[in-house]
Amino acid sequence: MRHWHAHGLKPHIVRGFKVSRDPKFVEKLEDIVGLYMSPPEHALVVCCDEKSQVQALDRTQPGLPLKKGRAATMTHDYKRNGTTTLFAALNVLDGQVIAQCQQRHRHTEWLKFLRKIDRETPKDKTLHLIADNYATHKHPAVQDCLAKHPRFNMHFTPTSASWLNTVERFFRDITTERLRRGVFTSVPELVDAINEYIAHHNTNPKPFIWTKSARDILQKVIRANRRLSSKQNGTLH
Repeated sequence: MRHWHAHGLKPHIVRGFKVSRDPKFVEKLEDIVGLYMSPPEHALVVCCDEKSQVQALDRTQPGLPLKKGRAATMTHDYKRNGTTTLFAALNVLDGQVIAQCQQRHRHTEWLKFLRKIDRETPKDKTLHLIADNYATHKHPAVQDCLAKHPRFNMHFTPTSASWLNTVERFFRDITTERLRRGVFTSVPELVDAINEYIAHHNTNPKPFIWTKSARDILQKVIRANRRLSSKQNGTLH
């Protein structure tokens, strides 16, 4: 252990990654980063996604709260009480979140959420929605609906590049701050907790500031691809 520490090695930590193989990666990257760094006038940039299978977990025994000299306790096992799907749309300009919990995440639920976005955003603003390539987002019924609402403009992230969608950071926050340690005896209780968290978030939201240019990101991806290629070539030899 002391040798690892002396050389700054942390073998217990493994960071996940996946390099996108999307043939239109550069085009999509430049499009989305361009929206973040130079948003169009008279428009809103809104990052959308679903967090599916959010579980209402109830612990099998009550835990003890945090106190001086003692960490909070929680049983390692739990009882499953159902799931919900959280649809969320993050307004990049001011950090406000539009959200809706639904039982499933088919194209019908996605359309319902798009209607909510339409209701809760100024009608005089063009909307640029950033989403992933999930089939639900490209369903023919969705495309027909969007064609009738020209203020909606869809921008799809490259495959295996969910990190380009800033709403993923909001999902990370709600997971670590509210869901992961939560105790929920029913799905309605879980949904109430989610709605309360979002209402609290929206009382003092913060705009998301994107700092990395598309060129900087692309150079990093190129370096990662080179390292992967050299590693694969070395393995083959």
